[in-house]
Amino acid sequence: MTGLTYAAAGVSIDAGDELVRRIKPLAARTALPGVLAGIGGFGALFEMPRDLREPVLVAGTDGVGTKLKLAFALNKHDTIGQDLVAMNVNDVLVQGARPLFFLDYFACGRLDVEVAAQVIGGIARGCEMAGCALIGGETAEMPGMYADGEYDLAGFAVGVVEKTQIIDGRTIAAGDVILGLASSGPHSNGYSLIRKIVERAGARYTDPFGDRSLGEVLLEPTRIYCRAVLAVLPQVAIKGLAHITGGGLLENVPRVLPPHAQAVIERGSWPRPPIFDWIQQAGGVADAEMHRVFNCGIGMVVIVAATDAERALAAFAAQGERAWRIGEIRARPADAPGCVVI
Repeated sequence: MTGLTYAAAGVSIDAGDELVRRIKPLAARTALPGVLAGIGGFGALFEMPRDLREPVLVAGTDGVGTKLKLAFALNKHDTIGQDLVAMNVNDVLVQGARPLFFLDYFACGRLDVEVAAQVIGGIARGCEMAGCALIGGETAEMPGMYADGEYDLAGFAVGVVEKTQIIDGRTIAAGDVILGLASSGPHSNGYSLIRKIVERAGARYTDPFGDRSLGEVLLEPTRIYCRAVLAVLPQVAIKGLAHITGGGLLENVPRVLPPHAQAVIERGSWPRPPIFDWIQQAGGVADAEMHRVFNCGIGMVVIVAATDAERALAAFAAQGERAWRIGEIRARPADAPGCVVI
């Protein structure tokens, strides 16, 4: 294993050189003014932005879970990298931070340069969508650790926010409005359950689903909300943001609420994508479990004052986001959950 060269211990020199050759132009497309040294050294250098008086760094790390199994099954590797970036930068975003840079970790039993290049190409594309720089990563070849044709992915993102503009949810109060931004599908969560449902239902990833196949719909990459949210922030006072990942609506929304607040979300207040109807019907999944495991069509929750709700909806629409008013904040009864779907 080596550092930011994207080469790996045990990989032939030719394979390592070829991978680096293909990755460098991808990373170059994501370069920002703060990048002082990127791919090629033991550590990358990034200069702190000078437009903030009290900059605070926000860091996050995550993977894409067993969605990787679908990429292996379909031999489609060009979108899973976007999933990886999204899972990290969306987490950083919820505190109001703009992402600065991203690093990835790609591990396999035997390096397939073509597959690795496709994966990292998706990472670079995700970084471009998020407005952050891909400044390095690690490629590890570990024989015996992974089955042939399989690999693992993890990522690390760092963003920055003005100290006085950190979004921490502390001002959220009863009467505030909950908005939901559309997801593109299950994103990168719930795939262990999804794979089990596909198997038990006797379905195949090649089965038609609308104008695509079931596998293509399930592999739809995770949406990246950074540019839209960062564009809306100067226009509307956003009180809270929640990235709807593992734990669904029921477990993620309470993470940004003060103890006295409860999120009350109204089912049917947004159009649920057909893939979630299929998952629920094919798997016999109860409503509560759907809301606990999946985003059910809402990838990011935005909480604003009631007086700002319509302006926020218009601002997100201007950024090309589909957004709906999906609920409200109420006083939280004693011993009640932080979020309910009614």
